[in-house]
Amino acid sequence: MKIGLFFGSFNPVHVGHMAIANYMAQNTDLDQVWMVVSPHNPLKNKKTLAKDFDRLHLINLAIGSNDLLRASDIEFYLPKPSYTIDTLTYLKEKYPTHQFVLIMGSDNIATLHKWKNYEQILQHEIYVYQRPNYKEGDLVNHENVKLFEAPLFDISASYIRKTIKEKKSIQYLVPDTVYEYLKMSPIYEKLG
Repeated sequence: MKIGLFFGSFNPVHVGHMAIANYMAQNTDLDQVWMVVSPHNPLKNKKTLAKDFDRLHLINLAIGSNDLLRASDIEFYLPKPSYTIDTLTYLKEKYPTHQFVLIMGSDNIATLHKWKNYEQILQHEIYVYQRPNYKEGDLVNHENVKLFEAPLFDISASYIRKTIKEKKSIQYLVPDTVYEYLKMSPIYEKLG
């Protein structure tokens, strides 16, 4: 199988994330897209981060019965901090018959040269969805990088968290199943 790995905090998962994951699953040669929930990113404020398994649960709710998408907790069990190259190495050992492709935005390909062992990462195919107002940088011309024009929503998880804190509705910003769950669960109401 050819698997797309879509990494993120997904804090919470929103319609923008789901649109990209579904687009990549439907409009590329990928057999499946795994939405990999990343534990704490050192560049993000931990006080605003919901628990790992809560974020994973929300992705499972968002995916529902879509067989092209899968939630992955693989990085929960790897050493911290999580580095993409280490996750790729682990997955290749665990699933030797699968081929793994990275899915990332043009903002990430622009800074990929700063990532741990980025030269090894570039040995894998990387599917890049273009984001407006971001320069892709030189690595976008690498033979293993393919550009896609996935549908994008100008929405962020931080905006959704702020909206929840202000006790306003997030309906239509997140999948319906996630919206219904978050109405009943205070996952984000007490975070910083």
